[in-house]
Amino acid sequence: MANQKQQKNLKFLIYGKTGMIGGMLGKLCEEQGIPFEYGKARLEDRSQLVSDITGVNPTHVFNAAGATGTPNVDWCEFNKLETIRSNVIGALNLADVCEEKGVLLLYFGTGCIFDYDSEHSMGSGVAFTEHDKSNYDGSFYSKTKGMLEDPLGEYNNICILRVRMPLLSDLNHPRNFIKKILGYEKVVNIPNSMTVLDELLPMAIEMAKRNCKGIWNFTNPGVITHNEVLELYKKYVDPGLTWTNFTLEEQRKVLAAPRCNNQLDSSKLKREFPELLGVKESVIKYVFEPNSKKFDP
Repeated sequence: MANQKQQKNLKFLIYGKTGMIGGMLGKLCEEQGIPFEYGKARLEDRSQLVSDITGVNPTHVFNAAGATGTPNVDWCEFNKLETIRSNVIGALNLADVCEEKGVLLLYFGTGCIFDYDSEHSMGSGVAFTEHDKSNYDGSFYSKTKGMLEDPLGEYNNICILRVRMPLLSDLNHPRNFIKKILGYEKVVNIPNSMTVLDELLPMAIEMAKRNCKGIWNFTNPGVITHNEVLELYKKYVDPGLTWTNFTLEEQRKVLAAPRCNNQLDSSKLKREFPELLGVKESVIKYVFEPNSKKFDP
């Protein structure tokens, strides 16, 4: 009865209606019967944000908006001011207004602010924790996201969720990591932390209900390589799939900015949600098994 009452009192305000995460959040709210509205304001406009929050009177705000670039983050290299306005000024604006209004903000950040280093070397199992500060600014996108975490962390009413290389069961979605690498001529083969959205986004809603705060590595435990993902695609979806690998050095030659690779420590999230699956197990259960032999690329 208490849970039903709590659900009835919830009201979410979501920014990022046209984005992958924002769109999925809206569908989840509809499925769970949680009242919600999409924000109309541009994040850079403080007065519009105040108007949104005053009008909607939400219990929680989700920020799934931001500049990630089309078709990829290289866009940010050539549109730096737009990226700053959205990813830095806009995000801080919303956090500040939510703090003034006493509303919990759940901000979808990124784990692409870390890169393997001598203390967190590839294959060592030593992963970046929530206490680690960004060590990667090789792309302008990552640079803006990394510089944002410190000031955002000063706010009391915020929950920062570090998303990484998101995968989802909609294999046609252009933002799906799987769709992206299927479109590449060549792929690198490096172990990385990833976020299986079909499993983790419902947890974000639960975290709102629990009023979770602070920084969270919002990824499934463990790592998975590009080749392992493609091998699963070949096994469950397209037996005829082939692909070619290349090195990081070769990759850098075809990109406007280098990409980071890392392992994030998901133990904090696992303690909050003991049912959380390891990344490979989650990818099979939530992404590939539902698409087994029925997907037409």
